[in-house]
Amino acid sequence: MADFTKTTEQSSRYEALENMPVSVLLANINNEDKTVPLAVGKALPQIEALVSQIVSRMRNGGRLFYIGAGTSGRLGIVDASECPPTFGVPFDLVNGIIAGGDTAIRRAVENAEDDQQQAWIDLQNADISANDTVIGIAASGTTPYVIGGLDKCNEHGILTGAITCNSGSPVALAAKFPVEVVVGPEFVTGSSRMKAGTAQKLVLNMISTATMIQLGRVKGNKMVDMQLSNNKLVDRGVRMIMDEIPVSYEEASEMLVKFGSVRKAVEHYDPKRLEL
Repeated sequence: MADFTKTTEQSSRYEALENMPVSVLLANINNEDKTVPLAVGKALPQIEALVSQIVSRMRNGGRLFYIGAGTSGRLGIVDASECPPTFGVPFDLVNGIIAGGDTAIRRAVENAEDDQQQAWIDLQNADISANDTVIGIAASGTTPYVIGGLDKCNEHGILTGAITCNSGSPVALAAKFPVEVVVGPEFVTGSSRMKAGTAQKLVLNMISTATMIQLGRVKGNKMVDMQLSNNKLVDRGVRMIMDEIPVSYEEASEMLVKFGSVRKAVEHYDPKRLEL
C-alpha cells in the first residue's frame, strides 16, 4: 500500500480559519460542499453494480448490513433505521452495526474501531448468512473493524461492498463491490464528518432507495408502504390515496384506517364503494 494516499487527511485548502468572519466561513464550507455531488456522480457505475447485487440477493431472501465506526457507523444506522418507516419493510431487512455497539451511537467508544475481529462477531450475532450483503463504510478506507469484517465475509462467501472516500484503500480492496467517492481534503483538516460524511450519506440514500424501488416498495413516486406512525404521515397517506383514486379526504381517511396502508387502500378501491 505504498502508493495509497489518504486525500481525506491532506491539509485543508484554507488557512487561518479562526480569522475568518462567519459569513466567509459559511461561504467556504458551502463551496466545498458543492463538490460532493460531483464526486458521487463519478462513482455511479460502482453504485449501480453494488445495488444490482443487493437487489438480486434480497429477492432471494437476503438482508443488507452496514458496518462502520464513528461517523461512518452512525450514518449506516441512520439509513438502516429509516427503511422500515419509509418503505414498510421488516426491521431486520436493513441493519446498521457500529463498532462499540449501541453505546457508540451517542458517544465514542475508545479503540472500538481498532478491533479487527469484532465486526465478524457482531455479524454472527445477527445470524449473517450467505444470502446477505455486507457494506463496510469507512471514509479513510483503513478502519480495522471494517476491514476485518469484510475479510471474514469474503471467507464465508458473503457478498461485500464498501463506501470510502479515498482511492485504492484497504477497505476498497477488501470489498468485492467498492464505491470510492474521492472528495479531497476537508475544510477543517481531517474532519471527515464533513464532505466525506456528506458523500457517504448521499451514497447510502441512493443504495437503499434504489434497492427498495427495485423491490417494488414505491409505486409511481409514492411511498405506498410507509408506516403511518404519526399525524403528518397519516395526512400524507390520505393525500396519496386521493392522488390515485377519485375519493374525498374523508373517504380516503376511512380507507386508510380500514386497510392500513396506501397500497392496500388503492388496490381495494371499488368505484361502487362495495368495499366500503
